[in-house]
Amino acid sequence: MCGIVGAVTHRDVAGILLEGLQRLEYRGYDSAGLSVYSESDGLQRIRRLGKVSELHSACQDPRPAGHVGIAHTRWATHGSPSENNAHPHVSGDKISVVHNGIVENHEALRVELQQDGYCFVSETDTEVIAHLLAREIEKCGDFREGVDAVLDRLHGAYAIVVQHIDYPRTLLAARAGSPLVVGLGIGENFVASDPQALRPVTDRFIFLEEGEIVELSAEEISIFGHNRASVESRTVKLDDHHETGDKGNFRHFMLKEIFDQPDALRQTLQGRVADGRVLDIAFGIGAGEMFAKVKAVRIVACGSSYYTGLVAQYWFEQIAGLPCSVEIASELRYRKVAVLQDTLLVTISQSGETADTLAALRNATDSRYLASLCLCNVPNSSLVRESDFCLMIQAGIEICVASTKAFTNQLAGLLLLVVTLGRHNGLSEDEQQEIVAALSATPDLLEQVLKLDNQIEIIAERFVEKRNALFLGRGTNYPIALEGALKLKEISYIHAEGYPAGELKHGPLALVDDDMPVIAVAPDDDLLEKLKSNLQEVRARGGELYIFAHESSRFPDDPDTTVLHLPACHSIISPLVYVLPMQLLAYHVAVFKGTDVDQPRNLAKSVTVE
Repeated sequence: MCGIVGAVTHRDVAGILLEGLQRLEYRGYDSAGLSVYSESDGLQRIRRLGKVSELHSACQDPRPAGHVGIAHTRWATHGSPSENNAHPHVSGDKISVVHNGIVENHEALRVELQQDGYCFVSETDTEVIAHLLAREIEKCGDFREGVDAVLDRLHGAYAIVVQHIDYPRTLLAARAGSPLVVGLGIGENFVASDPQALRPVTDRFIFLEEGEIVELSAEEISIFGHNRASVESRTVKLDDHHETGDKGNFRHFMLKEIFDQPDALRQTLQGRVADGRVLDIAFGIGAGEMFAKVKAVRIVACGSSYYTGLVAQYWFEQIAGLPCSVEIASELRYRKVAVLQDTLLVTISQSGETADTLAALRNATDSRYLASLCLCNVPNSSLVRESDFCLMIQAGIEICVASTKAFTNQLAGLLLLVVTLGRHNGLSEDEQQEIVAALSATPDLLEQVLKLDNQIEIIAERFVEKRNALFLGRGTNYPIALEGALKLKEISYIHAEGYPAGELKHGPLALVDDDMPVIAVAPDDDLLEKLKSNLQEVRARGGELYIFAHESSRFPDDPDTTVLHLPACHSIISPLVYVLPMQLLAYHVAVFKGTDVDQPRNLAKSVTVE
């Protein structure tokens, strides 16, 4: 979602700010802007609708000069995408502010400020912050006290960075529900919403905690809040493993990340499995003792991560014999829930900053929760820091908004957890070793699936003129049908739905005709014959069938049915194998349609607001 970059240095900062914004483009945005202060030129603000490249061009002749500045990429919430609504927002010629998140009481504050004579030129909640800062700082005569007073008035989730020309060598930043990180340099300091923005200038970071305010100058960092630890003790050094990659020889990040999956999966298994067993310590110190007490599991997630949880629900109940519920975080956080005794709360988020998932974790105060465990891809993220236990999925940075390798690594991490809890709940050694062996063989199977890329590209061309699609699956592959539909609509903008195949007669069959492609996920498992019967219903209505199946499944290949044969695999790991062709299909359809594959419209990589 929105990206923030700020810098206080002894050199011109415009280049640092622009490069930082470019490194945050993967998060999703619709406009970009920066403000830089210098004694000779005052506060210089430049904003542009569209890509960071538009802002970069606008800053070339001349480039704004100054040693203190802030910059932002905006994803529209309040007000349409426009240059007028782009950040930074100002109050007069003294204050500039950038803001991630949502101020829930902005309307009341706007009325109050208008009554005080402040004029608004945008539709945003952020402009409210700018004018409120101007009023409160002038009233108390102190930068930090004024910011404190404003924060007390804001309701919602936010991260802000503020510059004021009366305090020309200082930036103030604060977070409440939206991530913010400080970058430490030598004779210069930085702040950003994501450390990736600052990797060219530093590898040392402090991840701000909830409710903290930081004051930055070129020489000094002061953090105010409940954590009294020194700056040195909180500094985290990131190595090159966390560095953003490039597309290499691939046309898009999405295709690269699809092809990354075999190695990414090997990475997440490395060091977690030994002698056919999953190691308890992979989940953290003391995890084994906690696992022995677990009597139920509740999974909380959003989007694709939610679908991995749906797959795991089958696994937890089938393999580990534990009751498991799966909740959409944005729904769970606003309803009263009944929790079984000794329930393990499992949260899943690629970024570790998903607002609704974090809120669900923070609201999980019921004493019947035994502990919280997260699956995450970003070290030092809020979810990782605030959970009792953690399994890093080790997918490497994922640039494309549509999740691919993080999805398969989440599935792998969840299966490791299932086997571990199963061992503490009576799963035999032979059963454990069978599952671990199947999971260990999965990277090689994924490499075989990737060899089908050209065949899937041929199939994808038939979808270009389609307006709707139906994805079907059963058992653990019903969530894979949901994920296949999500991928297609995310990046190709074709309306798609995923359904359990047994539900066809309860509604979706009414939509089937010769212009409705129906995609079936059909591994060779106990439900295959049931699925075949369901697909006969589609054939009888003239539906256009595309079936992903093992060749032993003996599906007819006729003018109305296209069958793509996948390698044989253990039924337990079939969701990991069968999701790859769903990803490739969506990718190639999007390419044929000419949509923005890596940054689809209206979507953001890290959803840090509700």
